[in-house]
Amino acid sequence: MRCYLQAFLLCMVFTFFSLLYVFNQLASTLEDGDDWGLKEQVIPDKGSHDTGRLLRKRPGLAGLRDREGLDRERSSSAVKEHSDWRSHLAVVACGPRLEETLTMLKSAVLLSKKPLHFYIFAEDDLHDSFRSALDSWPRTVQTKFNFTLYPITFPKENVKEWKKLFKPCASQRLFLPLILKEVDSLLYVDTDILFLQPVEDIWALLSHFNSSQLAAMAPEHEEPRIGWYNRFARHPYYGKTGINSGVMLMNMTRLREKFFKNDMTRVALRWEEILMPLLQKYKLNITWGDQDLLNIIFHHNPESLYVFPCQWNYRPDHCIYGSNCQQAEQEGVFILHGNRGVYHDDKQPAFRAVYKAIQKYPFGENMETSLLRPLEASLQTTTNTYCGRASHLFTKKLKQSIMSVQQEATQRR
Repeated sequence: MRCYLQAFLLCMVFTFFSLLYVFNQLASTLEDGDDWGLKEQVIPDKGSHDTGRLLRKRPGLAGLRDREGLDRERSSSAVKEHSDWRSHLAVVACGPRLEETLTMLKSAVLLSKKPLHFYIFAEDDLHDSFRSALDSWPRTVQTKFNFTLYPITFPKENVKEWKKLFKPCASQRLFLPLILKEVDSLLYVDTDILFLQPVEDIWALLSHFNSSQLAAMAPEHEEPRIGWYNRFARHPYYGKTGINSGVMLMNMTRLREKFFKNDMTRVALRWEEILMPLLQKYKLNITWGDQDLLNIIFHHNPESLYVFPCQWNYRPDHCIYGSNCQQAEQEGVFILHGNRGVYHDDKQPAFRAVYKAIQKYPFGENMETSLLRPLEASLQTTTNTYCGRASHLFTKKLKQSIMSVQQEATQRR
């Protein structure tokens, strides 16, 4: 009997220490996650905007569709609830990008029918200017959006290396899934983006993701003969001509959970684990910084990328040598991307004309008479360039968007 008692006591002691070890390992893992160095730093905003509170985590359209265990009786109401959610839009602004960023945000607000939330990552000396400008917009406009300002935040190690990669602060976009931990889905855009149709239209592409896709971008080129990656890249890239990251739609919940295949180890790595090793391996071979890193990642994980057509990211490359975006020829340009500084010089006057028209438009005035017609007149003077000859594509979708917004405004009166 004593032998059985001793055996029982030994089992109890062993079980106790085993449980203690498991809990210690779990606690250590959680501590390691907190020490990664990307803790969120939210700058509280004033007035009617967000006060720096974290957003409640919500499933994106794709995440909602694929999540198992949903009560079927509640599914229709859940989808209806999602249709009323805000579109979440992020931008990173450093240096002299204040006015360009405000014009991008203005284009989003003017044409969107559903509310928006802006996540503005900016250098500290720009915060007051952003807050002052957005708070000066008319109250009727401010009711359409909330905004939250964030500092530029990189991992504690290699801060300078990340900040100087390509353009100042551009690589911040790589860390948005790790900073905005409570945000499920996000549309990232460069500062030189102009929306020519509502943001919710590209947001709806989340519902087109299959179960493995977690991000969406447009090809870098449609015409391989003028493609950059297929002619000059010294690193892996996605598809035939690479992808452009100026407009990037993300299901960030999936992105945070994904283990990515790579060419550095046989072990698949999480997003926070793969970025720095990639930079160390390819930093002498990349030209376009963080965009090149994204190309490398999705080269090895092509099943994770949804590719949308070029009219969602229309750049001078699509018209500078003649029109080569077939989808835009058919449906017009949805999002204009004025890279290479074309909004601010005379190299592509058609792009600059769109930027100036939106920048100068006075809030509250009729958009057809005070935005569209002056723009059409200005574009008539640009037909000496290839992009100017294709400028009717710039106003095709914009005209439809303006008419739709004004029709809805009339019905509300």
